[in-house]
Amino acid sequence: MQAMVATWGVLLVLGMLGQALWKLTPVALEPWRDGSMSVAQQLLYVGFVVFNAYAEGYRGFQKRFSPRVVGRAFHLGANPRPLYVALALPFCLSLFHAQRRQRIVSWVFLVGLVALIIAVRQLPQPWRGIIDGGVVVGLAWGAASIVAFWWRGVRGAPPPATDLPDRATPAEA
Repeated sequence: MQAMVATWGVLLVLGMLGQALWKLTPVALEPWRDGSMSVAQQLLYVGFVVFNAYAEGYRGFQKRFSPRVVGRAFHLGANPRPLYVALALPFCLSLFHAQRRQRIVSWVFLVGLVALIIAVRQLPQPWRGIIDGGVVVGLAWGAASIVAFWWRGVRGAPPPATDLPDRATPAEA
């Protein structure tokens, strides 16, 4: 049962990332397909992809986000509450039932990300494709790292859920 609930939470997060990958990949590839980039823009594209693989994929997802998501998913599996299981996506994203600081960081990040998405959508090609190319690589790295952490968890070694509220906080317990 624990692995099933954890898998449910992980699948919801992967579904969210997969939807973004599905929508962004064609936009990211468009400047390559239509040949609209100069050599300098092509170099910028490749450089931004490499930078984002490290910054978003490795540092953001693999080192921070993915272990937290999977750790929370396995915590939810070990301590299932019907409402929390129904709200597994925001639970795994630390949007509730998390330490105050982490909740604030998660909500600010979410709002900032939505604002950034709206702004990037306004950019013309090839600039939007350059940004989306880096984002696609970061998201793909992140999804792969979530699967890797989940697999370790299924095999008995999930990452710890480090941002849960203290037991002394009844409003979040």
